[in-house]
Amino acid sequence: MNLSLLKFRALFVFLLISIPNVSLANEQDTTLAEPLRMFSKFIGTWESNFKMMDGNPHVVDVAVWERALNGKAIRSLHSINDGMYGGEMLMFWDKELNTLVFYYFTTAEFYTKGTIEVVNENSFIAYEDVSGSDDGITKVKSTSTLVNGNIEVSTAYLKNDKWTEPEIRTYSPSTKTVKFK
Repeated sequence: MNLSLLKFRALFVFLLISIPNVSLANEQDTTLAEPLRMFSKFIGTWESNFKMMDGNPHVVDVAVWERALNGKAIRSLHSINDGMYGGEMLMFWDKELNTLVFYYFTTAEFYTKGTIEVVNENSFIAYEDVSGSDDGITKVKSTSTLVNGNIEVSTAYLKNDKWTEPEIRTYSPSTKTVKFK
């Protein structure tokens, strides 16, 4: 090994030892803008295992909630059955509407937009308008509540002008990752 390469390696090792822990210096700021602060309890990775009410196969849904846009938004990614279906949501405070809004885009080529009503420090309701669904769904209403370290979600769909019975799912903390195919 030539002397220049040895000097470079020695300098590189010295810099690694001398520089403060880079991972600590680059740790993500966890603060959220005031209208989003109640959602800090939802930040993390969650998983739910459930049967579909319509007879479709068993589902494993993995979701990650994270701080986005310097704390001015929350981003959530989720995938079902290792990428069979997935989506991405971005939630933020709309100053003009004076409310929380979100957009949700899917791998099934439809998207939703909606508003969020905070019920209390552990619960919120999402109202969605759906565009492009092949299933005849035009609206979704879901209530999410933190209960004993889990998130319970109750969801109803306006499908062909009739509301479905709410489907209830429980999401627990998880170490799995969101996957897209």
